[in-house]
Amino acid sequence: MNKNINFQELGLRDYKEIWEYQEQLFKEILDQKISNRREGTVEATKNHLLFVEHPHVYTLGKSGDISHLLINEEQLKQKNATFYKINRGGDITYHGPGQIVGYPILDLENFFSDIHKYLRLLEETIILTLEEYGVKAGRSKGETGVWLDSETPFARKICAMGVRASRWVTMHGFAFNVNADLGYFDNIVPCGIKGKAVTSLNVELGVKEVPVDEVKQKIKKHFAALFEAKLV
Repeated sequence: MNKNINFQELGLRDYKEIWEYQEQLFKEILDQKISNRREGTVEATKNHLLFVEHPHVYTLGKSGDISHLLINEEQLKQKNATFYKINRGGDITYHGPGQIVGYPILDLENFFSDIHKYLRLLEETIILTLEEYGVKAGRSKGETGVWLDSETPFARKICAMGVRASRWVTMHGFAFNVNADLGYFDNIVPCGIKGKAVTSLNVELGVKEVPVDEVKQKIKKHFAALFEAKLV
């Protein structure tokens, strides 16, 4: 079992470009697993974690409802935003500047064979990161992601998640609002959940901007500890 994870910081990059890059890494791992089974070999599969920031973009998961995008093509252009239907689970979400997007492309058989556990560990990574800022976060029953005050009328989501998995290999991941422009969420029904708000870490802390690199270091620390992995 290979518990090394190749970490890459990709900066501000186009959504489609990074989606295609994820697909490439995902396929390489799948091909290796298929080859190992066919040839009876045990060559280690690779794991990756990508951190990226995207220009304004809305993405709709394969089970999502297009009516949850509340603006038309012309309005998308006016907001300098793009839209993609993609192959992850979940409904519609937004990515944009001020958000840390994490794409773990892992062979879960290097760690454990349990998608439910995988999602809970992704959530826990963000929950522990928020705890370091004195922000108490948790889960909302039946809804993937990380929430604040989830059992109250003031429930608000701070981190959305949606993944795809095949033969225990994962792609897509989480979008953590750190200094996000929350106005862009007004153009969708976030994650298809009506009547619940969205928030960002800077809003919760009452500051103009949270140092993003500092947040990334905390995420990496908790991710590595929870997965008992080494980021290289």
